[in-house]
Amino acid sequence: MTDSLFPDGKSPRELGYTFPAEWSRQSCVYLSWPVNPETWTGCFDSMESAYSDFAAAISQHELLRIAVSADHNERIAALLAEHGAQLEQIEFFDIATNDAWCRDHGPVFLKNPQTGKIAMADFQYNAWGGKFTWELDNAVPAQIARYLHCRRFTVPFTCEGGALETNGSGTLLTTRSVMLNPNRNAGMTESKAQQILCDSLGMRKILWLDSGLPGDDTDGHIDTLARFVNANTVLAAKVKKNHPGFEAVENNFKALQNMRNADGEKLEVIPLPMPDPVCPDRWRTDILPATYANYLLINGAVLFPTYRQDESAIEAMALLHQAFPSREIIPIDCYDILLEGGALHCLSQQQPA
Repeated sequence: MTDSLFPDGKSPRELGYTFPAEWSRQSCVYLSWPVNPETWTGCFDSMESAYSDFAAAISQHELLRIAVSADHNERIAALLAEHGAQLEQIEFFDIATNDAWCRDHGPVFLKNPQTGKIAMADFQYNAWGGKFTWELDNAVPAQIARYLHCRRFTVPFTCEGGALETNGSGTLLTTRSVMLNPNRNAGMTESKAQQILCDSLGMRKILWLDSGLPGDDTDGHIDTLARFVNANTVLAAKVKKNHPGFEAVENNFKALQNMRNADGEKLEVIPLPMPDPVCPDRWRTDILPATYANYLLINGAVLFPTYRQDESAIEAMALLHQAFPSREIIPIDCYDILLEGGALHCLSQQQPA
């Protein structure tokens, strides 16, 4: 660790903090409610209906905290009630945002397993390399920290929560196309990024994939490609040969098969089928990064993104049921949500219990 990275003291790793696996018990999930009129043009109402189904499902299993300007609270609460939400399980934080992708602009929560204390890593955020406006979004972790009176480690390194996938035992999976992209961290080397991630997140080993799906504004977030389901098992995207992303996805799959976790265990890699390409008419992109890897684990359930392709969805849900047999698998129609480039995992951020 360099002296300048955490000038106020020791790193999260040195203080015993680590990035827990998503399947660990959670105290709540955060969402940043979509209110930007420049997004989901022409389909905002249908998107918000699907988003409300998603939010309601979270509230039926655990506490949901929504970041949004307070003047929206009454309308959102009424909408959530219509969609079956448990309103007593919902808290509003008066936080304005530019966009809805809380996974990426929200805090990355850490936990000290010895003391049980919670903290957060606050990475820098620039809307995936300056593609969109981000000033409000970049301030979200600091505002949540004030609400929670939570320790916040400011990390002078640009990345997003969707780029971080952990097995909860010291291993982090990510992509070079994000972490080493000059649109985030100019001049960053792999070894330096590795040091920063280990110090910031309490990791012992970083596993690298090269790149992601075509049409992905994020440049290849790991939560569209591969997800740990236990310490040494990964569900990894597999696409058909005619898929535009076939070569990148296949290379990732083969790379994972040759990897070992921080404890030296060889990864078991299970193919996760992907939906066929989603190519909307008259939209800002020709293809969207539709993926079943963008599910969200919550207490007692898996919230699963669907894209109106039943056959592949049923196959993927069956794999998730095998991976998490004690959890209910809840499908959420994400076709309209996907039009702005992401799905359930991208929209949310969990806080460990």
